[in-house]
Amino acid sequence: MDQAAAATSGDARANIEAQFIERLKAGEATAFDRLVEERSGEVYALLYRLTEDAEEARDLTQETFLRAFQHINRFRGDADLKTWIYRIAINQARNRWRWWRRRRRDATVSLDSVDDQHAEPLGARLRDCKGLDPEQETLAREREQAIMTALRSLSRSYRETVILRDIEGLSYEEIAAALEISIGTVKSRLARGRDELRRKLGSSLA
Repeated sequence: MDQAAAATSGDARANIEAQFIERLKAGEATAFDRLVEERSGEVYALLYRLTEDAEEARDLTQETFLRAFQHINRFRGDADLKTWIYRIAINQARNRWRWWRRRRRDATVSLDSVDDQHAEPLGARLRDCKGLDPEQETLAREREQAIMTALRSLSRSYRETVILRDIEGLSYEEIAAALEISIGTVKSRLARGRDELRRKLGSSLA
């Protein structure tokens, strides 16, 4: 696709999303049904990685879309709709985390990581078990468990950033919008989070 065609396609997508957002702001029930249908799976997956609790993730997913319904008129378009919903989901997870923390319960998280700034996410390699013999599959599962254990010990801010970048595949700009921080802070948290993972995992990634 040449640049002109790509630009035209991008403009068309932007116009379609703008029209969809106007339908949401008008309170159109079918538009909200479509929003939930199209986005609930990825929002649930994000929240499950942040909470590592299926029931908690389901509750927070419902709360996320309820908040989106209540506050859609506040959507300013400074980020795309997906990023805006992710921002709501992350805030819901943070609020729940603070609630549990006040009751002396540890929040845990499950996510994947990468070896370095440009490497393929480890989770993608760990999940690609096709063709492995039983011994190789056992080793892969042991490595995945080691990664999950290390990731649970990361601070919340590092976990959020690594999840959004290495699992959800968001750009630095999208992460900055979702977390309401600067791009420089995104890059700093991502680098520090990955460094901390490497130290915790040590030779288990060899």
